[in-house]
Amino acid sequence: MRKFAILLAAVAALAASMLGARAETTLRAVMHSDLKIVDPVWTTAYISRNHGYMIYDTLFAMDAQGEIKPQMVDKYEVSADKLLYTFTLRDGLLWHDGTPVTAEDCIASIKRWAARDTLGQKVLSFVEAMTPQGPNSFTIRLKEPTGLLIFALGKPSSNVPFMMPKRVAATDPNTQISDFTGSGPFVFKQDEWKPGDKAVYVKFDKYKPRAEAPSGLAGGKVAKVDRVEWVAMTDQQQIVNALLAGEIDYVEAPSHDLLPLLTEDPDIHLVDYNPLGNQYAFRPNSLQKPFDNPKVRQALFYAFNQKDFLDAVIGNPNYYKVCKAMFVCGTPLASDTGMDGLLESNFTKAKALLKEAGYDGTPIVLLQSTDLQILTNLAPVAKQLMEKAGFNVDMQSMDWQTVVARRVKKDPASAGGWHGMLTSWVSADILNPVMSSFVNASCDKANFGWPCDAEMERLRDAFARAPDLAAQKQVADAVQTREREVVTHIWLGQWYQPIAARKSVTGVLTAPVPVFWNVEKKGS
Repeated sequence: MRKFAILLAAVAALAASMLGARAETTLRAVMHSDLKIVDPVWTTAYISRNHGYMIYDTLFAMDAQGEIKPQMVDKYEVSADKLLYTFTLRDGLLWHDGTPVTAEDCIASIKRWAARDTLGQKVLSFVEAMTPQGPNSFTIRLKEPTGLLIFALGKPSSNVPFMMPKRVAATDPNTQISDFTGSGPFVFKQDEWKPGDKAVYVKFDKYKPRAEAPSGLAGGKVAKVDRVEWVAMTDQQQIVNALLAGEIDYVEAPSHDLLPLLTEDPDIHLVDYNPLGNQYAFRPNSLQKPFDNPKVRQALFYAFNQKDFLDAVIGNPNYYKVCKAMFVCGTPLASDTGMDGLLESNFTKAKALLKEAGYDGTPIVLLQSTDLQILTNLAPVAKQLMEKAGFNVDMQSMDWQTVVARRVKKDPASAGGWHGMLTSWVSADILNPVMSSFVNASCDKANFGWPCDAEMERLRDAFARAPDLAAQKQVADAVQTREREVVTHIWLGQWYQPIAARKSVTGVLTAPVPVFWNVEKKGS
């Protein structure tokens, strides 16, 4: 009997040990938004992009120094005339269903991504043909040289050229996918996905990482936890309390006003994972009156100032920067060219432009996101400044996912459409005129807001053909100067968002995107 009791105790201890080990390899995170759209090509929403990095892989990736490195690609060659690129995939790449990744999968994925992405559209206009050269090799032949092809294939943020199986990539780019088979370090547990509750990912045990150490989004993607749960929570105080109590391990976007509370706790650390930060932006709908008139859009440039927006949302100057450079302060293309007199809340000038434009007091339907702390206070500031400039503003409040769904509608504002909305871009999305989605002024092919300007498109083409940084900078300055005339969007300052995590969580990488490979959880 005593032996049996000892045996039972040993079994119980083993079971407890196994459960404990399992708990240590489950990372519970609260992301900036709930996951509802799971096609990272169909939408630019960052939560969908973050989901993409969990389950998909990329041909190339940006490292911590901003350089593009091979990822799924083992090696590539460029012909002397710079018109033919030959790519060879790494050995051992598998989809989550166990089938090998092929060149045809990659070609189909590039085509679907390029149909939706601003940079992809421009680069694909240079492409003559993409041709498989066997199961793991393919070529891309260009019509004329461009220095953007490899950069585009390693584009770090929305939309990311994620590789998908050919059968999935064959989905119409304007239709969301329903098959979530990837080849990345984690597998999406669709059967456990409950919008409003959680999204679950488990380690893909057949993933073959690169041999190099991880750097940014490049290098070896080693999953060091067995399971990642994205827990849906929206109340910032509740999120912080859960982190302090150890109920969750990681918070992607803690409210800036609660950061002091977190820094006081010895078990919590803040990680500045994205040193270039983010940029706020106002997007006018160029299709809708009165914003179809460039003078009305120009009035916004004079009415707004960045500090009011940054103070209202971020508050702490340690986490924001007033910056008139469209292509991000601290980067090679940063410039104040063309910005004299703008973003200084010159209401007299704004009113004069509205008068010249014949603005008749049409209510401006301004969309406000209410459930994302980093966006909620932007629209009220915009409303206040616009009204001081003479606009009549109808601010309509809704959750962010509703904003995302509504902003793609071209209906009149009076019939469910919109005039203006505010958002934020990670700096890695807006480093130059070709990749910056809001600079795209190709009319119906442009992103929501649909600006239309042939000169801006000519300049973007010139940037794609520019042979070196000096030439690129000259074009970028010309683009910024043109912006004060056409006003595709208005940039409203840079801001920075640290991740908050328990100190048991280590290995968070410096990158423009929060990723979960290399992240460890060691005892709580």
